Order: sequence, then C-alpha cells, then structure tokens
Amino acid sequence: MKEKSRIITTIKKVIPAVVSIVITKRLRQLEEELRERFYPFYPLLPPIQIPREMIGPGGRIRIGGGSGFIFDSSGLILSNRHVVSEPNVEYTVITHDEKRYPARVLATDPTTDVAIIKIEPKKPLPIVKLGDSNELELGQTVLAIGYALGIFRNTVSKGIISGLSRAIVARTKGLLLEESEERLKGLIQTDAAVNLGNSGGPLVNVFGEVIGINVAAVIGAENIGFAIPINTAKKTLASFKKYGRIARPFLGVRYLTINKQVQQELKLPVGYGALIIKARGAIVLGSPADKAGLLPGDIILECNGKKISTKKTLSDHLEEFNAGDKIELTVLRGTEKFRIKITLAERP
Repeated sequence: MKEKSRIITTIKKVIPAVVSIVITKRLRQLEEELRERFYPFYPLLPPIQIPREMIGPGGRIRIGGGSGFIFDSSGLILSNRHVVSEPNVEYTVITHDEKRYPARVLATDPTTDVAIIKIEPKKPLPIVKLGDSNELELGQTVLAIGYALGIFRNTVSKGIISGLSRAIVARTKGLLLEESEERLKGLIQTDAAVNLGNSGGPLVNVFGEVIGINVAAVIGAENIGFAIPINTAKKTLASFKKYGRIARPFLGVRYLTINKQVQQELKLPVGYGALIIKARGAIVLGSPADKAGLLPGDIILECNGKKISTKKTLSDHLEEFNAGDKIELTVLRGTEKFRIKITLAERP
C-alpha cells in the first residue's frame, strides 16, 4: 500500500519547479586563469593539465552548481547571488524533466544574497507559489529541496523552523580559492539538512508555499541550516520589476548604534538609537539625510515610530523599504526632539 500524506503531496507539487544550476568554463580559459593565479607564486610547477574525464562537450569543465526554483512560468528563477557570482562562466539550468537551458543572470543583490536568472522555454513552465515568511512560527514543519552536493538532484529533507531572525557571516570560496564574506541578517534557521549544492533551492511549508531560499549551513554542526525569508526576496523582485535592476534604499549617514556602554562612554542622554558620528563625510553631500538637514551629533531614535537599537539597527530598518519610499525619523538634537520626513534614494 502506498503511503498517503500531506508531505508526499507537497513534494510532488513543488519538485517540478525546482531546478539545478550547472556552472561551466571553457578548458583553455580555465587553464589560463589557473596559470595566472598560481604561477607567480609557484614558478616551477609543471604545466597545468585538466584530466580528460573532467572535460565535457565543447571543451567545457564543470566547476560548480547550485539550485533554484521557477516562480514565473516564462522562465524566471530565484536563487542565491553566490551561486551565480563566478565571472566569465556559462550557466545551464536543468529542469525536472531533464531539459537543459542556457541561463542569464538578470540581477543580483549582495545585501540579501538573492539572484534572479532567466531561461527561455518554448512553453510555460511549472511554478511554485511564494508564501509569507512574516507568518512563520518556531516548530513549523518545513522541507528543503535542492541539488545536494551537486550530485543528488531533487534531494528533499524535512525539519522544523528552529529559529528566526538569525544573523551569520557566510564565507564562500571561489574557483581560484579566493574567499568572500557576506553578512546576512534576518535569516530562518532550520534543522532540515541543507548541504553544499542546496544553495538557492526552496524552503517550503507543508502547503507547498516557498517561505525561504536555502542559503547556508554551519560546517561541523549537525542540522543547522539557514534560509533567506521569501519576503526579503519579494522586495528584491519588486525593486527589479520597478527599476529593471535591484535598487537598494540609501539614507546617506555614517552612524554608531548606541547601547548602554556607548551611552556611558560618550555621556549620551539615551541608551538607544543611531548616533551620526562627528566626522568628515558622516553625512553624504546631496543625500536624503543632507537634504533633510540632519547633522553630525544627531541621534536618530526611531524610524516610522519603531525604536532603533542593537537588536534592530538603522540599517535593518532601512532594508524594509525601497528606494523612493518616504519614511519618518524621530531625531534628538541636544535636548530637542523632532520628527522629519525623508524620501530614500537609490544606493549609488
């Protein structure tokens, strides 16, 4: 007798929209880059030769991979920026029915690690529904789907939401062993297994709605994975649809987040807020902050009535808005408290 459950039904519903992303580079180009990277330090190395078994059709070498999911039947796919950030490579998307499509990267956002890529199918593709990550609760059942280890396509793991609003520093290593570091905030923590190659795949609820994009796992720990909330990706999509690119909000101040220690050391009247530092260039000329008349030494206490603190910094508040949005800041200048309205610009 076949088992019947909501989980199995959900998997069958979602998997047709999950894709594998394969990254390849031409053999001659790869050999040249490796030579430029290592020969200055190891001049006595023998000529670099790539094993024949690694060489694919057209003289291409597979150098990596990841996952993604189709959210628009015309071929729009969400994934991670770090999956598609390698320069001078070719991306191929493999759909559930084994069809291969050349892919192009439309936009990437280093702040959220979200990427939008596009393929050109001849007919509409199956899609997944984007859910609401603001409604998540601890203990909620979730499924992580992706291209585990770059080998096992459509791998499914089940778990729960273990934490919300997590912050991590994610480190990735490129083809030529160069390392990059990203600071990601507001993440969903899950104990559903998230492995290398799962990056960019969907984290879904039991109803088959995407509530996150798998992004990272803690190496050396058991079942501690992280996903970008889908509402963060929705904001990225909204910006792309409006501007044709990802436009991040920009205020134009350099600040120090106040805590009790900072308050005591600087003898400030409050123990929270964002102190605009007293330094040259602390307020960018021509920025929204400059136009609104903010000054070094001002303390921004609230954004749209919500307190600014170490738990939710000014940057965290600003990330909830888009370029062009109007916000209201509560400011303390000396002993005077006042409110000002500011229209956010696009980050240069």
